[in-house]
Amino acid sequence: MIDPARLVIAPEVADVLAAGRPVVALESTLISHGLPYPQNVEVATASELAVREAGAVPATVAMNEGKLLVGLSGAELEALATAPRGSVRKVSRPNMGLAIASGRWGATTVAATMIAAEAAGIRVFATGGIGGVHRGALGGQHPSFDISADLDELARTRIAVVCAGPKAILDVPLTLEYLETRGVPVISIGIDEIPGFYSRHSGIPALGHVADVKAAADVVRAHAAMGMSSGLVLCNPVPEADALPLEIARGAIAQALREADIEGVTGGDVTPWLLARVAAITGGASVKANIALIVNNARTAGYLAAELAARH
Repeated sequence: MIDPARLVIAPEVADVLAAGRPVVALESTLISHGLPYPQNVEVATASELAVREAGAVPATVAMNEGKLLVGLSGAELEALATAPRGSVRKVSRPNMGLAIASGRWGATTVAATMIAAEAAGIRVFATGGIGGVHRGALGGQHPSFDISADLDELARTRIAVVCAGPKAILDVPLTLEYLETRGVPVISIGIDEIPGFYSRHSGIPALGHVADVKAAADVVRAHAAMGMSSGLVLCNPVPEADALPLEIARGAIAQALREADIEGVTGGDVTPWLLARVAAITGGASVKANIALIVNNARTAGYLAAELAARH
């Protein structure tokens, strides 16, 4: 349990939660580590607006001054977005205490945002894509046993996470196997396969799929009614107008992976390097798709939260 003195819930968010009305948590790493200024503020603001248009209240999560903040003001969003490069810590479960003790800005990942959402009593969280098992877990030129803390958080924290699936640069089949082992349902909305993140399709069948948000809400309620202690991954495909054809996305990722091997990129540098290379290879089309899916997921999460609140 988080010390109440360390948890600051914005007044609007607290009031809405007390009234039993819908709230959607949003992460903040896209603001500090995902996009440049002012695009980061624009996307964060568009995501919050999408949640409101869907009938819910947004609660962007971050850390500052030794507090876990659930719901940022416009001024706080701007301050986080314009903080000097390297001054904002990327926060996940393993380093939450370190981040709080530092007293500086911290941007929450999927795992840290889930922790904050559960502490505040928020049931739904929207993000772009979840972390997962990195390529190389079963060998290769640069073997790796890098598995995102997001996956174990999903196994232990009761939050419905709306996303576009695992990030496409990951080993998606191994990520899905890991989630299945840990008892985390992965449900696709509107399609019968796992979204390909930048693409609407991946060719990987979904173990579970539902027709729409209303049906997804039924699954979330049934999951809770069965006393399950895990979260759920609700996969929402990128809007068709902004999606990359699967063959183009696959080709760009494969090229970026080959180049990373040649350059010897390893460890924590891999993900940002690959994302930047995929953006360059696709002429910025992957960035456009990424932004579109972030906002679309926020809107879908808003509808889901509203549905859950209406039929609580």
